[in-house]
Amino acid sequence: MISLLALAAAAALSLPLIAGFFGKVHPAFDSFAHFRIHLAALMAACAVVLLACSLVKEGAVALAFAAAAVATTSASMSLPWLGQVHAALPAKDQRAVYRLLHMNVRFDNPEPGKILSLIGRVQPDVITLNEVSTMWAQKLDLLSAAYPHRIVCSLPGRYWQVAILSRRPFVANTEPECDERGAFAVAAIDFGGRPVEVAALHLGWPWPYEQSWQIANVAPRLARLGDTALLAGDMNAAPWSAAVSRVAQAGGLTLTPSPGATWLSRRLPDWFRSFGLPIDQIFSKGDVQVNFVRTLEDSGSDHRPVLVEFSIKPAERTSPDPVTVFLNRETPEKS
Repeated sequence: MISLLALAAAAALSLPLIAGFFGKVHPAFDSFAHFRIHLAALMAACAVVLLACSLVKEGAVALAFAAAAVATTSASMSLPWLGQVHAALPAKDQRAVYRLLHMNVRFDNPEPGKILSLIGRVQPDVITLNEVSTMWAQKLDLLSAAYPHRIVCSLPGRYWQVAILSRRPFVANTEPECDERGAFAVAAIDFGGRPVEVAALHLGWPWPYEQSWQIANVAPRLARLGDTALLAGDMNAAPWSAAVSRVAQAGGLTLTPSPGATWLSRRLPDWFRSFGLPIDQIFSKGDVQVNFVRTLEDSGSDHRPVLVEFSIKPAERTSPDPVTVFLNRETPEKS
Protein backbone atom coordinates (compact mmCIF):
# COMPACT_ATOMS: atom_id res chain seq x y z
CA MET A 1 0.00 0.00 0.00
CA ILE A 2 2.82 2.43 0.85
CA SER A 3 4.58 1.78 -2.45
CA LEU A 4 1.34 2.30 -4.40
CA LEU A 5 0.67 5.58 -2.60
CA ALA A 6 4.23 6.76 -3.27
CA LEU A 7 3.93 5.79 -6.93
CA ALA A 8 0.60 7.61 -7.26
CA ALA A 9 1.99 10.69 -5.53
CA ALA A 10 5.04 10.73 -7.83
CA ALA A 11 2.79 10.47 -10.88
CA ALA A 12 0.55 13.28 -9.60
CA LEU A 13 3.55 15.53 -8.86
CA SER A 14 4.93 15.01 -12.35
CA LEU A 15 1.92 16.77 -13.87
CA PRO A 16 2.49 20.26 -12.37
CA LEU A 17 6.26 19.80 -12.75
CA ILE A 18 5.90 19.22 -16.49
CA ALA A 19 3.28 21.96 -16.84
CA GLY A 20 5.71 24.48 -15.35
CA PHE A 21 8.01 24.11 -18.36
CA PHE A 22 5.29 25.41 -20.67
CA GLY A 23 4.87 28.82 -19.06
CA LYS A 24 5.42 30.56 -22.39
CA VAL A 25 2.35 28.80 -23.78
CA HIS A 26 -0.03 30.11 -21.11
CA PRO A 27 0.52 31.90 -17.77
CA ALA A 28 -1.53 29.20 -16.03
CA PHE A 29 1.34 26.76 -16.63
CA ASP A 30 3.84 29.33 -15.41
CA SER A 31 2.07 29.43 -12.04
CA PHE A 32 3.38 25.90 -11.41
CA ALA A 33 6.93 26.87 -12.42
CA HIS A 34 7.42 29.07 -9.35
CA PHE A 35 7.16 25.96 -7.14
CA ARG A 36 9.46 23.80 -9.26
CA ILE A 37 12.01 23.19 -6.51
CA HIS A 38 9.32 22.39 -3.94
CA LEU A 39 7.57 19.95 -6.28
CA ALA A 40 10.91 18.34 -7.14
CA ALA A 41 11.74 17.92 -3.45
CA LEU A 42 8.41 16.16 -2.85
CA MET A 43 9.04 13.91 -5.85
CA ALA A 44 12.50 13.06 -4.52
CA ALA A 45 10.89 12.06 -1.21
CA CYS A 46 8.51 9.77 -3.11
CA ALA A 47 11.49 8.32 -4.98
CA VAL A 48 13.21 7.43 -1.70
CA VAL A 49 10.08 5.62 -0.53
CA LEU A 50 9.87 3.73 -3.84
CA LEU A 51 13.51 2.69 -3.60
CA ALA A 52 12.96 1.54 -0.01
CA CYS A 53 10.01 -0.55 -1.21
CA SER A 54 12.23 -2.25 -3.81
CA LEU A 55 10.59 -0.47 -6.74
CA VAL A 56 14.04 0.41 -8.04
CA LYS A 57 13.13 1.28 -11.60
CA GLU A 58 10.24 3.56 -10.65
CA GLY A 59 12.24 5.16 -7.85
CA ALA A 60 15.22 5.82 -10.07
CA VAL A 61 13.03 7.44 -12.73
CA ALA A 62 11.32 9.66 -10.15
CA LEU A 63 14.66 10.65 -8.61
CA ALA A 64 16.19 11.45 -12.00
CA PHE A 65 13.16 13.56 -12.92
CA ALA A 66 13.41 15.50 -9.66
CA ALA A 67 17.14 16.10 -10.14
CA ALA A 68 16.64 17.26 -13.73
CA ALA A 69 13.91 19.70 -12.65
CA VAL A 70 16.16 21.25 -9.99
CA ALA A 71 19.05 21.44 -12.49
CA THR A 72 16.99 23.73 -14.73
CA THR A 73 16.95 26.35 -11.95
CA SER A 74 20.70 26.44 -11.39
CA ALA A 75 21.47 29.06 -14.07
CA SER A 76 19.23 31.62 -12.36
CA MET A 77 20.25 30.85 -8.77
CA SER A 78 23.48 31.46 -6.88
CA LEU A 79 24.77 28.85 -4.46
CA PRO A 80 25.14 30.50 -1.04
CA TRP A 81 25.55 27.12 0.67
CA LEU A 82 28.82 26.76 -1.27
CA GLY A 83 29.97 30.22 -0.25
CA GLN A 84 29.18 31.68 -3.67
CA VAL A 85 26.73 34.56 -3.41
CA HIS A 86 27.05 35.71 -7.00
CA ALA A 87 29.34 34.44 -9.72
CA ALA A 88 30.04 37.84 -11.29
CA LEU A 89 33.60 39.10 -11.50
CA PRO A 90 34.71 41.58 -8.83
CA ALA A 91 35.08 45.23 -9.73
CA LYS A 92 38.29 45.92 -11.63
CA ASP A 93 40.55 48.88 -12.28
CA GLN A 94 39.68 50.39 -8.88
CA ARG A 95 36.24 51.41 -10.10
CA ALA A 96 33.89 53.07 -7.65
CA VAL A 97 31.51 50.62 -5.96
CA TYR A 98 27.92 51.66 -5.35
CA ARG A 99 25.16 50.08 -3.29
CA LEU A 100 21.50 49.58 -4.11
CA LEU A 101 19.16 48.31 -1.41
CA HIS A 102 15.90 46.77 -2.59
CA MET A 103 13.08 46.04 -0.15
CA ASN A 104 9.45 45.07 -0.19
CA VAL A 105 8.68 46.91 3.04
CA ARG A 106 5.22 45.35 3.50
CA PHE A 107 2.36 47.86 3.37
CA ASP A 108 1.27 47.10 6.96
CA ASN A 109 4.69 46.41 8.46
CA PRO A 110 4.20 46.49 12.26
CA GLU A 111 7.84 47.47 12.84
CA PRO A 112 8.75 50.24 10.38
CA GLY A 113 11.60 51.28 12.66
CA LYS A 114 13.48 48.13 11.63
CA ILE A 115 13.49 49.25 8.01
CA LEU A 116 14.67 52.76 8.87
CA SER A 117 17.37 51.36 11.16
CA LEU A 118 18.58 48.98 8.45
CA ILE A 119 18.87 51.83 5.95
CA GLY A 120 20.87 53.82 8.48
CA ARG A 121 23.31 50.95 9.02
CA VAL A 122 23.76 49.97 5.36
CA GLN A 123 23.72 53.54 3.98
CA PRO A 124 23.12 52.54 0.35
CA ASP A 125 23.49 55.00 -2.49
CA VAL A 126 20.06 54.14 -3.88
CA ILE A 127 16.98 52.47 -2.41
CA THR A 128 14.13 50.85 -4.33
CA LEU A 129 10.99 50.10 -2.32
CA ASN A 130 7.81 48.11 -2.96
CA GLU A 131 4.42 48.24 -1.20
CA VAL A 132 4.82 51.89 -0.27
CA SER A 133 1.46 52.51 1.37
CA THR A 134 0.27 55.86 2.74
CA MET A 135 1.83 54.96 6.08
CA TRP A 136 5.21 54.38 4.43
CA ALA A 137 5.03 57.57 2.40
CA GLN A 138 4.92 59.44 5.72
CA LYS A 139 7.73 57.38 7.28
CA LEU A 140 10.00 58.02 4.32
CA ASP A 141 9.90 61.73 5.09
CA LEU A 142 12.24 60.92 7.99
CA LEU A 143 14.91 60.06 5.41
CA SER A 144 14.57 63.26 3.39
CA ALA A 145 17.83 64.74 4.69
CA ALA A 146 19.91 61.65 3.84
CA TYR A 147 18.02 60.88 0.62
CA PRO A 148 16.87 64.20 -0.83
CA HIS A 149 16.41 62.90 -4.37
CA ARG A 150 13.31 60.73 -4.60
CA ILE A 151 10.17 59.68 -6.34
CA VAL A 152 7.34 58.10 -4.34
CA CYS A 153 4.45 56.68 -6.37
CA SER A 154 1.92 56.91 -3.56
CA LEU A 155 -1.75 56.45 -4.39
CA PRO A 156 -4.38 56.70 -1.61
CA GLY A 157 -6.00 53.40 -0.72
CA ARG A 158 -3.46 51.24 -2.56
CA TYR A 159 -0.36 49.42 -1.42
CA TRP A 160 1.36 48.06 -4.54
CA GLN A 161 3.22 51.34 -5.12
CA VAL A 162 6.97 51.76 -5.46
CA ALA A 163 9.54 54.41 -4.54
CA ILE A 164 13.13 55.31 -5.41
CA LEU A 165 15.32 57.20 -2.93
CA SER A 166 18.81 58.40 -3.78
CA ARG A 167 21.73 60.11 -2.12
CA ARG A 168 23.04 60.98 -5.55
CA PRO A 169 21.38 63.62 -7.70
CA PHE A 170 19.10 62.90 -10.59
CA VAL A 171 20.59 63.65 -13.99
CA ALA A 172 20.09 67.30 -14.95
CA ASN A 173 17.13 68.06 -17.20
CA THR A 174 15.46 64.70 -16.48
CA GLU A 175 12.33 63.96 -14.51
CA PRO A 176 11.58 60.70 -12.67
CA GLU A 177 8.24 59.15 -13.50
CA CYS A 178 5.67 56.65 -12.23
CA ASP A 179 3.20 54.60 -14.23
CA GLU A 180 -0.52 55.11 -13.78
CA ARG A 181 -0.78 52.28 -11.23
CA GLY A 182 2.18 53.43 -9.16
CA ALA A 183 3.76 49.98 -9.55
CA PHE A 184 6.65 51.14 -11.76
CA ALA A 185 9.04 54.06 -11.32
CA VAL A 186 12.22 55.12 -13.08
CA ALA A 187 14.78 57.83 -12.39
CA ALA A 188 18.03 58.73 -14.16
CA ILE A 189 20.70 59.01 -11.45
CA ASP A 190 24.13 60.59 -11.75
CA PHE A 191 26.87 58.26 -10.48
CA GLY A 192 30.00 60.37 -10.62
CA GLY A 193 29.13 61.80 -14.00
CA ARG A 194 27.80 58.51 -15.42
CA PRO A 195 23.99 58.41 -15.89
CA VAL A 196 22.21 55.18 -14.89
CA GLU A 197 18.46 54.69 -15.11
CA VAL A 198 17.28 53.01 -11.91
CA ALA A 199 13.81 51.45 -12.01
CA ALA A 200 11.57 49.84 -9.39
CA LEU A 201 8.81 47.40 -10.32
CA HIS A 202 6.21 45.50 -8.32
CA LEU A 203 4.33 42.82 -10.23
CA GLY A 204 1.06 41.32 -9.07
CA TRP A 205 0.39 37.68 -8.30
CA PRO A 206 0.64 35.01 -11.02
CA TRP A 207 -2.32 33.62 -12.98
CA PRO A 208 -5.24 33.63 -12.32
CA TYR A 209 -4.33 37.10 -11.04
CA GLU A 210 -3.05 40.06 -13.04
CA GLN A 211 0.69 39.39 -13.38
CA SER A 212 0.70 38.45 -17.08
CA TRP A 213 -1.46 41.45 -18.02
CA GLN A 214 0.73 43.78 -15.97
CA ILE A 215 3.91 42.62 -17.71
CA ALA A 216 2.33 43.35 -21.09
CA ASN A 217 1.25 46.78 -19.82
CA VAL A 218 4.68 47.78 -18.49
CA ALA A 219 6.67 46.30 -21.40
CA PRO A 220 6.70 49.55 -23.45
CA ARG A 221 8.14 51.44 -20.48
CA LEU A 222 10.80 48.77 -19.98
CA ALA A 223 11.69 49.04 -23.66
CA ARG A 224 12.37 52.76 -23.17
CA LEU A 225 14.98 52.19 -20.45
CA GLY A 226 18.34 53.73 -21.26
CA ASP A 227 21.36 51.85 -22.52
CA THR A 228 22.68 51.56 -18.94
CA ALA A 229 20.09 50.64 -16.31
CA LEU A 230 19.27 48.74 -13.11
CA LEU A 231 15.84 47.29 -12.36
CA ALA A 232 14.88 45.90 -8.95
CA GLY A 233 11.56 44.63 -7.73
CA ASP A 234 9.27 42.07 -6.23
CA MET A 235 8.27 40.10 -9.33
CA ASN A 236 6.11 37.61 -7.47
CA ALA A 237 7.81 35.16 -9.81
CA ALA A 238 10.75 32.78 -9.56
CA PRO A 239 13.88 33.67 -11.57
CA TRP A 240 13.49 30.66 -13.89
CA SER A 241 9.87 31.47 -14.74
CA ALA A 242 8.51 32.69 -18.07
CA ALA A 243 7.25 35.84 -16.31
CA VAL A 244 10.77 36.92 -15.33
CA SER A 245 12.03 36.08 -18.82
CA ARG A 246 9.35 38.34 -20.29
CA VAL A 247 10.48 41.24 -18.08
CA ALA A 248 14.11 40.75 -19.05
CA GLN A 249 13.28 40.48 -22.74
CA ALA A 250 11.04 43.56 -22.71
CA GLY A 251 13.81 45.75 -21.31
CA GLY A 252 16.82 44.11 -22.95
CA LEU A 253 17.97 43.28 -19.41
CA THR A 254 20.18 40.60 -17.89
CA LEU A 255 18.86 38.79 -14.81
CA THR A 256 21.23 38.66 -11.84
CA PRO A 257 21.29 35.17 -10.27
CA SER A 258 19.04 35.13 -7.21
CA PRO A 259 20.72 35.01 -3.78
CA GLY A 260 18.03 32.61 -2.55
CA ALA A 261 14.59 32.69 -0.98
CA THR A 262 13.42 36.24 -0.27
CA TRP A 263 9.76 35.64 0.65
CA LEU A 264 8.24 33.53 3.39
CA SER A 265 4.78 33.73 4.87
CA ARG A 266 4.84 35.47 8.24
CA ARG A 267 2.80 32.56 9.61
CA LEU A 268 5.91 30.35 9.36
CA PRO A 269 9.00 30.54 11.61
CA ASP A 270 12.05 32.28 10.17
CA TRP A 271 14.18 29.13 10.34
CA PHE A 272 11.90 27.86 7.55
CA ARG A 273 13.22 30.67 5.32
CA SER A 274 15.22 28.40 2.99
CA PHE A 275 11.91 26.85 1.90
CA GLY A 276 10.54 30.22 0.81
CA LEU A 277 10.38 31.62 -2.71
CA PRO A 278 13.09 33.65 -4.53
CA ILE A 279 10.76 36.28 -5.98
CA ASP A 280 12.72 39.56 -5.54
CA GLN A 281 14.81 40.01 -8.69
CA ILE A 282 17.63 42.30 -9.88
CA PHE A 283 18.22 43.07 -13.57
CA SER A 284 20.92 45.13 -15.27
CA LYS A 285 22.01 46.26 -18.73
CA GLY A 286 24.72 48.23 -20.45
CA ASP A 287 27.71 49.43 -18.43
CA VAL A 288 26.36 48.29 -15.05
CA GLN A 289 28.43 45.44 -13.61
CA VAL A 290 26.88 43.68 -10.64
CA ASN A 291 29.66 42.59 -8.29
CA PHE A 292 27.77 41.16 -5.36
CA VAL A 293 24.21 40.46 -4.22
CA ARG A 294 22.91 39.02 -0.97
CA THR A 295 19.91 39.04 1.32
CA LEU A 296 19.96 40.87 4.65
CA GLU A 297 18.39 40.17 8.02
CA ASP A 298 14.70 40.22 8.88
CA SER A 299 13.23 43.71 8.78
CA GLY A 300 9.65 43.12 9.92
CA SER A 301 8.40 42.40 6.40
CA ASP A 302 7.59 39.03 4.85
CA HIS A 303 10.38 39.78 2.32
CA ARG A 304 14.10 39.85 3.02
CA PRO A 305 15.96 42.99 1.86
CA VAL A 306 18.35 42.48 -1.07
CA LEU A 307 21.66 44.37 -1.15
CA VAL A 308 23.37 44.88 -4.51
CA GLU A 309 26.91 46.18 -4.97
CA PHE A 310 27.71 47.30 -8.48
CA SER A 311 30.22 49.26 -10.53
CA ILE A 312 30.01 51.09 -13.82
CA LYS A 313 32.30 50.04 -16.61
CA PRO A 314 34.60 52.76 -17.97
CA ALA A 315 33.20 54.65 -20.90
CA GLU A 316 34.60 53.70 -24.28
CA ARG A 317 36.84 56.29 -25.89
CA THR A 318 35.20 58.04 -28.80
CA SER A 319 38.53 59.32 -30.19
CA PRO A 320 42.08 57.96 -30.18
CA ASP A 321 44.56 59.04 -27.57
CA PRO A 322 46.42 62.25 -28.48
CA VAL A 323 49.80 61.73 -30.10
CA THR A 324 52.64 64.20 -29.66
CA VAL A 325 54.76 64.76 -32.76
CA PHE A 326 58.23 66.33 -32.55
CA LEU A 327 59.57 68.24 -35.54
CA ASN A 328 63.27 67.67 -36.10
CA ARG A 329 64.77 70.51 -38.17
CA GLU A 330 68.12 69.53 -39.47
CA THR A 331 70.68 72.31 -39.96
CA PRO A 332 71.94 72.31 -43.61
CA GLU A 333 75.61 71.59 -44.02
CA LYS A 334 77.90 74.40 -45.21
CA SER A 335 79.71 73.76 -48.49
